[in-house]
Amino acid sequence: MSVTRLLTIEDAPALASLARANREFLAPWDPRHREEYFTAGGQRAVVRNALSGHRQGSGLPHGILDETGRLVGRITLSGIVRGPFQSCSMGYWVAADHNGRGLATAAVREMIGVTFGELGLHRIQAETLPHNTASQRVLERNGFVRFGLAPGYLAIAGRWQDHILYQLLNSGLAAPS
Repeated sequence: MSVTRLLTIEDAPALASLARANREFLAPWDPRHREEYFTAGGQRAVVRNALSGHRQGSGLPHGILDETGRLVGRITLSGIVRGPFQSCSMGYWVAADHNGRGLATAAVREMIGVTFGELGLHRIQAETLPHNTASQRVLERNGFVRFGLAPGYLAIAGRWQDHILYQLLNSGLAAPS
């Protein structure tokens, strides 16, 4: 059974509800958001933008589903670059009441299959805050390898924060000719 699927505009109300319910839980790991982000209209704009990137080939926004098929998080491939790089970045989150159930691990595993199979990319990068050990375990369970530390990498929780960099390579992919 699949644990992810492409987001649709119809997911906006559910995403807004998740954003509101998990506002405090996600705040240490997220950029600061304007109040509109927590509304159905704000999430419609987020999803519309993400789907536009998908149509252009630069992103792949998926929802994470629980065992009943209910939306409980997001996993997104962004910054898809072709040519000699053949790479993307991956970010994800799962609602607090669904943490620790293996959904993030399963979603990452599923997206690895999409990235290396359907998209034919060579590399996935993911970044975590140094103190986000749960996310680091998810990546490591899926074969990601830590390869560096980026000082002041992203503005998270209102300040520039260091991030540990992870990557997974598709060793079976031939280099482009």
